[in-house]
Amino acid sequence: MGCPTIQTARLVLRPLARDDTEVLAALHAEESFWHYPYRRGWTHDETQRFIDRSLELHESGSFALSAVALREGGDLIGWAGLSIPFFLPEVLPAVEVGWRLGEQYRRRGFATEAGEAWVQHGFERHALAEIVSIYDPENTASGAVMRRLGFEVGQETVHPTNGVRLHVMKLARSTWLDAARQARSRLQGSPDPPSTNAGR
Repeated sequence: MGCPTIQTARLVLRPLARDDTEVLAALHAEESFWHYPYRRGWTHDETQRFIDRSLELHESGSFALSAVALREGGDLIGWAGLSIPFFLPEVLPAVEVGWRLGEQYRRRGFATEAGEAWVQHGFERHALAEIVSIYDPENTASGAVMRRLGFEVGQETVHPTNGVRLHVMKLARSTWLDAARQARSRLQGSPDPPSTNAGR
């Protein structure tokens, strides 16, 4: 499993590296980056532990979060990927797709683009029966991305350590396959299919 390198129209999704520490620490320090659920930015030490843990998971062959970088210029803008939501034991066994981006890179479709790539990877490469995505319902932007990707609310719960409300969104492989087939059918029936390089 681990974290492969995936290229999308505008992004490179690649394993995190120790060289990413300073840039990622600056992104993590933004209060908005971690507002849900921590309501504060992260320290440099917390970012270092995050990267250490991600590398440990990647090297062990487990699901691991990836860096999200721009194809044009290579700037690191955040992270995304598949992971095991150990923080919420009640949903296990499960594989979660998630993402977080720096403030200046939001509202440009990057989260949807990265999330879509990882959902496809999970269903096609690992044949997962279901993928979950978990968010604070006050984080309406993240919830909107999940719904664009086809996720629906599976259950409502609370964060086990800070008591924040959480929605556990779910997407079944069968539902994703049906949507993919319908999308292909629409494209095949269109007299002028849209460019695959169009920005999202």
